[in-house]
Amino acid sequence: MKVLFIGGSGTISQAVSRLAVERGIELYLLNRGNRPERVPEGARVLIGDIRDPRSAAETLQGHRFDVVVDWVAFTPEHVRTDIGLFRDRTDQYVFISSASAYQKPLAHYLVTESTPLANPYWQYSRDKIACENLLMESYRNEGFPVTIVRPSYTYGDTSIPASFNSGAHPWSLVERMRRGAPILVHGDGTSLWTMTHNTDFAAAFVGLLGHPKAIGEAVHITSDEVLDWNQIYRAIGRAAGAEPKLVHLSTESIVRAAPGYEGGLLGDKAVSAVFDNSKIKRLVPGFTAVVPFHEGIRRTVEWFEAHPERQTVDASWNEEMDRIIGAYS
Repeated sequence: MKVLFIGGSGTISQAVSRLAVERGIELYLLNRGNRPERVPEGARVLIGDIRDPRSAAETLQGHRFDVVVDWVAFTPEHVRTDIGLFRDRTDQYVFISSASAYQKPLAHYLVTESTPLANPYWQYSRDKIACENLLMESYRNEGFPVTIVRPSYTYGDTSIPASFNSGAHPWSLVERMRRGAPILVHGDGTSLWTMTHNTDFAAAFVGLLGHPKAIGEAVHITSDEVLDWNQIYRAIGRAAGAEPKLVHLSTESIVRAAPGYEGGLLGDKAVSAVFDNSKIKRLVPGFTAVVPFHEGIRRTVEWFEAHPERQTVDASWNEEMDRIIGAYS
């Protein structure tokens, strides 16, 4: 297959890119060329900016792809551009949505692909829902060959997943644990959550590429392992050789102190997330997530320890954690 990834160098997409090349896929990445170290050997980079439709069209001139995957489409405007660019240029267009688009609060604890999409707390999720609606309308009205994939919290070597951490400096959480600073946890830490290693996600996702029965379908891809947030933070601590000092505050208190967390908490992590993966297993027979969180996070900490230049600490994030905790101590 000849496959185009728009983006392709993020936490999830870099694992998928590596596996796609290993499986013999002729892989092209359309991006701005800012992360050459994350491009797997054997992939070809097309330098371009998908946010500039005219230049993107010029870059793609003469190419046709069996599959196009857009890892960086977040708004209806983005997918309208993609529909225009790829309407006659691909046999399958894969949109990366989000499991945060599912109903908040949930009517049933187990999430399936038929769970309604509704998130009154997070604009990011509402935009993803609007993108899905637009793409499915295009599929129904003109046969645009869309497949929708909804990841939940997916991590890899370069990310340390938690409900509170610095996105730009993920080592901050480990550093905070190791020096014995208090670690903020929403609620009592017993709501359920699912962490998925990017290599597990990749194994399922690559099986969808070029799959005729995936056209017109939406599917989520997650691990089957279910943990609560106390277990997640303690697993991170064990991997880091530290016993985290967990401080529990109600989600409402946290949001009052820091309104910017409303979407990520009330619209996502404060709600238990347990997924029925029957559909992806039907589409990709043999798929099972095999990396438990305690093993995946151990690999992540070891990767950071082998890359001291990535062990940067976010002072402003630490100050914010101290401020929120201090407001209620």
